Amino acid sequence: MSSILLKNCFYIFISADQESRRGDDILIRENRIAKIGSDILDPVDRVIDCSTCVVVPGFVNTHHHFYQTLTRNLPAVQNAELFDWLVYLYEIWKYLDEEAVYYASLLAMGELLKTGCTSSTDHHYVYPQNVSADLIGVQFKAAASLGMRLSPTRGSMSLSKKDGGLPPDSVVQSEDDILQDCERVIQKYHDKEELAMRKIILAPCSPFSVSEELMKQTVKLARKHNVRLHTHLAETRDENEFCLEIYGCKPLQLMEKCGFIGNDVSYAHGIHFNDQELELLADTGTHIAHCPTSNMRLGSGICRVKEMLPLGINVALAVDGSASNDSSDMLGEIRNALLLQRVHYGAAAMSALDVMKMGTENGARLLGFEKVGKIKEGWAADLAVFNVGKLEYSGSLTDPLAAIIFSGYNHGAEYTIVNGKIAVEQGRLTGFDETEIMHKCNAISDRMINA
Repeated sequence: MSSILLKNCFYIFISADQESRRGDDILIRENRIAKIGSDILDPVDRVIDCSTCVVVPGFVNTHHHFYQTLTRNLPAVQNAELFDWLVYLYEIWKYLDEEAVYYASLLAMGELLKTGCTSSTDHHYVYPQNVSADLIGVQFKAAASLGMRLSPTRGSMSLSKKDGGLPPDSVVQSEDDILQDCERVIQKYHDKEELAMRKIILAPCSPFSVSEELMKQTVKLARKHNVRLHTHLAETRDENEFCLEIYGCKPLQLMEKCGFIGNDVSYAHGIHFNDQELELLADTGTHIAHCPTSNMRLGSGICRVKEMLPLGINVALAVDGSASNDSSDMLGEIRNALLLQRVHYGAAAMSALDVMKMGTENGARLLGFEKVGKIKEGWAADLAVFNVGKLEYSGSLTDPLAAIIFSGYNHGAEYTIVNGKIAVEQGRLTGFDETEIMHKCNAISDRMINA
């Protein structure tokens, strides 16, 4: 039985509803937290001195597009809004292949792990017609190498330019093919166990890239197999106008009509909801994956998180795709979520405790990961360890938890532990060579951009 002892932790953030601890130890046995207390003397395989470290539950990322790491920071769309941004990038993304998805997944998850994230989803919906590989399987292979807890979505697009959509014909699929493959990946990969490392979510891309019928059939299939649902919703005003023109209703009304709403459903972004729609989200238990950096980057707007949380809406955090964020920095996302709410609602809009809860237990709840998101005995040994014994944290340690959010200029974790195994050690990935990822991704990016 493998075991790790985090010794003499400077500060332990247990959860938002429990007192933090100072100077205690955390004992990990196999994939669970076995004990939290002072001067634990049990024999262990590994002792890590945490006397200058803040230990928090591993962060949970609730929306991403791993493949977009290959098309970050492109000059042509640095200043574009969503629809123009998509039209330009689809012409590059159509060159994705198995190798591109594999190394992009390694890159995205590697960045997440290095910034304290232990669990993630990915919304992959681009399926070039000339690629026959099992792309969900490719992502799980990358996650296994790195040690990431992963619940990717089987995304989908069925409406191309010829149907009034945005993507080229070569990256959309027939609705029959989509539904058949959704069923296949659920049966092959979805794990219902308590500490599952693999789960599946079904995720039509958006109201403007699939038909109303596909939305309805996806809901039916997901609920047949008891898996979760996800889509982009209410990200931009353009989306509202599109849905009113095509469907005669706003995006959330369309989702309600399709049954694509409820406590097994999450929406990425959720910016442009009115008061009545917020009440509907609360009443149905529907979740929101808030993507502050992407929303700022694309000028999409500010999600009404400050108003959602008191209504009981579960709001979690996400980095979104790396072409609309340009990084997969999870701790940076937590910081931006805190600051963006203050821009709109004032300095008291959100606290460090609020945003830490969103980045941990709220995210685990959204993705359906059990016993993840808190540091508790018997729960998953998913932990992020940040060393605050550094120049950049000097003078900030009256509140160690807030220090890692407000202070510092390097969001890298000293250690990231997932399912009881060290995935990041002294700031470096343990499961894959970082230099190989870097060189491969740069080469693949050049090939796609210049194709």
